[in-house]
Amino acid sequence: MTDYIVIMGVAGCGKSSLGAVVAQATRLPLVEGDDFHSEDSRRKMSQGIALTDADREGWLTTLGDQLRNHPAGLVLTCSALKKTYRDRLRHAAPGVRFVFLDISREQAQARVVARAHFFSSSLVDSQFATLQDPTGEPGVLKLNATAPLSTLQAEVTTWLQAKEQA
Repeated sequence: MTDYIVIMGVAGCGKSSLGAVVAQATRLPLVEGDDFHSEDSRRKMSQGIALTDADREGWLTTLGDQLRNHPAGLVLTCSALKKTYRDRLRHAAPGVRFVFLDISREQAQARVVARAHFFSSSLVDSQFATLQDPTGEPGVLKLNATAPLSTLQAEVTTWLQAKEQA
C-alpha cells in the first residue's frame, strides 16, 4: 500500500519537525509545503497579510502535483486548514491520510515568535480563524502538538501500521 501522509495544522504546531521524523521512520521522501509558496505569498506572509483562497490556489495545485509525482508515497507538510484544501489533496492522491497537530492559539503564537521563518507571528490568529477542524473526516489522526516528538512519531507509526492491517 502506498502511503501519502500530510502533516497538517496551524503555523507553529510542529509540522516540519514531525514530518522529518515520520519521513525517516517510513523511509518516504519529505516535501515541505512551505517551499512551494510563491514569492508574492511569502512577501504577504512576512508582512503579516493573511493569504486568501486565491493566493493558495496555485500552491495547492503544486502540492497535488507533488503527491502525484511520488507514486511510491510521500510525507507532505501542509497547513491544509480548510476541508476544501484537504479535499483537493485527497483528489490528487486518493487514500491520503492527515495527521492533525492540534495546538492552542497561545502555544502556537509562542512557537512562531521563537523561530526564524518568513511567516509573521501576527498571522497566527488568522490561521485559527481559517482552520476547519478535520476531526471526524476519514483518514485523520488528531494529535496533541505539545507531546514529545518521539511520542508523536510513535503514535503516527502505530496508526499507519493499524491502517495497513485493516
